[in-house]
Amino acid sequence: MKSESIGFIGIGNVGFNLANNLLKSDNNLFVYDKNNKSYSRLKKLKNKPCKTLKELAEKSNIIITCLPSPIAVKNVVETLLKYLTKKHIWIEMSTTDKDEMIRLSKKVNSKGARVLECPITGGEHRAKSGNISIFVAGNKSTFNNSFSILSLLGHEILYCGKIGNASILKVITNYLASLHLLGIGEALSVAKKNKINLGLTYKAIKISSGNSFVNETETKVILGGSYDVGFTMDLVNKDINLFNKLGKNIKLELGNYLSKKFKLGMKILGERSFSTGIVKLIEKDAKIKLRAKNFPRQLIDEQKKQKGVQV
Repeated sequence: MKSESIGFIGIGNVGFNLANNLLKSDNNLFVYDKNNKSYSRLKKLKNKPCKTLKELAEKSNIIITCLPSPIAVKNVVETLLKYLTKKHIWIEMSTTDKDEMIRLSKKVNSKGARVLECPITGGEHRAKSGNISIFVAGNKSTFNNSFSILSLLGHEILYCGKIGNASILKVITNYLASLHLLGIGEALSVAKKNKINLGLTYKAIKISSGNSFVNETETKVILGGSYDVGFTMDLVNKDINLFNKLGKNIKLELGNYLSKKFKLGMKILGERSFSTGIVKLIEKDAKIKLRAKNFPRQLIDEQKKQKGVQV
């Protein structure tokens, strides 16, 4: 693989893990974040952080964004536009609005640059290990040419077709994860009220038809008592709003229920509280604590970095 000059924008809870994985390679990495304190999370950063987006664009031929909201993506990309040329590939790894992604991609294409829409899924712990999953949409040849870079960041990589498709699929999967989270909270509460050991309950769910990715990950830190998944209430609320927008012509009873539930969670627990904190509301109503022995307070992907594969 030839060495690339990569600009990375957004050194947040997920972004710093992705950037650190790129720093393990022979590629030349330039970074930018409006919060200067975020740079302390980066390991073996050879180049000084860029002071402006212009500087980053001039030094990079691949630009990766990993930002918290569609508004943040819009602000960054519209600033970058004046500096983009046909040498650039923009790889967008945030969870963003489908319509806005399509609009911005057309603007980027008008500058001669190429675009890949690449939202990630699988949790902060897999972003750290490099085993995160990636949905990719955009031109197939651009995808093929960029696969070696994506392989540094993730393990299972799914090509989804045209721009917009990856954002739709990411929002759908995030919706399901939030739905599963509430289901897990109620299921554990029923077990607790019926005096079933919650460690035993976890194992039973894991080997059953009721199992899910959420159970195998988020349940652990709920039972461990930290609730630490590195994902916050405001981000869940954003994703549910995006899901409900996509299904605006459908009667989304569960989508509307989730929206009300997480808005209540933000009001009571705070916008930046962990998304798993929604289970605390269930605990409070039931007057119980969902705890079990020998469960971790932090999620760690025990697997070594797996080779990037197209699925």
